[in-house]
Amino acid sequence: MPSKLKLRPTVNPDGTPVAVHTTPDNSAWRASHREPILEPELPIIDAHHHLWERQGQTYMLKEFVADAQAGHNVVASVFVECGAFYRKTGPEMMDRLGEVEFANGVAAMAASQAYGKTQVCAGIVGSADLTYGQEIGKLLDAQIAAAGGRFRGIRLITKWDADEQLNNGRYLIPPKLMSDPDFRKGFAELGPRNLSFDAMIYHHQIPEVIDLARTYPDTTIILNHIGGLLAKTRTYLAKEKETTDIWRASMAELAKCPNVFVKLGGLGMPYLGFGFEKPGKPADSQQLAAAWGPLFDSCIESFGAQRCMFESNFPPDRASVDYHVIWNAFKRVAAKYSAADKHALFFGTAAKVYQLKVD
Repeated sequence: MPSKLKLRPTVNPDGTPVAVHTTPDNSAWRASHREPILEPELPIIDAHHHLWERQGQTYMLKEFVADAQAGHNVVASVFVECGAFYRKTGPEMMDRLGEVEFANGVAAMAASQAYGKTQVCAGIVGSADLTYGQEIGKLLDAQIAAAGGRFRGIRLITKWDADEQLNNGRYLIPPKLMSDPDFRKGFAELGPRNLSFDAMIYHHQIPEVIDLARTYPDTTIILNHIGGLLAKTRTYLAKEKETTDIWRASMAELAKCPNVFVKLGGLGMPYLGFGFEKPGKPADSQQLAAAWGPLFDSCIESFGAQRCMFESNFPPDRASVDYHVIWNAFKRVAAKYSAADKHALFFGTAAKVYQLKVD
């Protein structure tokens, strides 16, 4: 069975190269704001980050460790697929195996503690094109074998919006992909292997995730970036409150599915419209907590702290905030919660969902 997903073209109809989005080096801008580390002893599992070498940006083990060990007690992390280091030989269906092999190599380096005590890539979320259907089990088994006991699941980005400017992923995603019969056949291969699914969507697709979660109640689904709320983007800004209210109602309904968990973060990506990447002095953790906190609180209210986890989403969120500041912001948001809830938000939920054995 062939894939139903196609890579975005790299050449325009007139033969010119498609412009590649690059992230400018804003390290000096971020360094212009420093603040004391809040609760430096609080153990943290960074539930979502990437590693890559892209045009204009290198973020590999060295860069992540520098962030993770800048003051907060980041004891472990979860690597999430980002299209890095795919294989260039062999069957196309298997090319994503290369990313898992890469991440496991980084994890082995970190496990030596030659780079400090942070267990980088303690959990690995790879990718798999589920539109191959049942055949995708071959890749899943190969990823399990390649990851040295660290492979936890896959993410296949399915976000889609009628505004084509928001369809900025690596693949051309059709609407209603999560309802596609072949996608469902591939998805059905996850549960029997005790693998999870990281769902990266836009807020109006939450009903599709609800249907997926109800159809496969034994498969864990982790909703990325609070469900892709687009309320501040160009298309939705005129109806920001209405859009946010719809998102809250959809999240409350999704929370009725006990196999669904939520990542709190990802709001520093510029296209979401919060504006913290703009020139001027970088936002401090109080400003970030004030802007993002009510949305995180809504998730916690619906799902409970035991089903929510904070994530840095670095390096994408680095466009808006430094690593030490983003975790300070999360700690400000969580200050009103009990010690047990805070432990879940920063450590326990991620450890449970990704089956991490870390102290």
